[in-house]
Amino acid sequence: MANILQSLNRTVAVGVILTIILLGIMAAAYNLSFDIDFWRTISRYLHVISGVMWIGLLWYFNFVQIPNMPNIPDEQKPAIGKVIAPAALFWFRWAALATLITGLLTLVLYYGHERSISALTFTLISDYSDPQALTIGIGMWLAIIMAYNVWMIIWPNQKRALGIVEADADTKAKSARTAMLFSRTNTMLSVPMLFAMVAAQNLS
Repeated sequence: MANILQSLNRTVAVGVILTIILLGIMAAAYNLSFDIDFWRTISRYLHVISGVMWIGLLWYFNFVQIPNMPNIPDEQKPAIGKVIAPAALFWFRWAALATLITGLLTLVLYYGHERSISALTFTLISDYSDPQALTIGIGMWLAIIMAYNVWMIIWPNQKRALGIVEADADTKAKSARTAMLFSRTNTMLSVPMLFAMVAAQNLS
């Protein structure tokens, strides 16, 4: 077991194998078939996995890294800026994109074409009242705004702030502040976004 846990790749691989075994047991016990319900489950699972990675890293930045940066001695800060932050930002931005894509896929698989359009337009162009579609639509638009912030604002500014691309000291400082403010914006939006996602599952 120690041999597995000493390697992240092996740890994740065993986690995937255990999930496949669990899926096989469920398939045998409940006569599961590769129908729409199966693909809905897989899509939602991938959406949750991606979302946990994305929001987990967002909250890590805002609850752990940013508040504690002033407490780190100057000679130790390069370890954060040159090693930890770029690695975290890699998973952060791609998890945001994966969450968005799997979320849209899950929406279509569960709601179909018409209700998906209804959700994304806040039911404004539909002929019926649909509180579930309205709620999930609000959650999705909040997530879309957050993903836009990640790719179009936070990441470009972080590249300058961390020295991944050339920038003078003034630009680095401004970029670091901009990235922080939009990261805080995403943290703020994540609270109602998650509520909307959960609430939509309990509305009919």
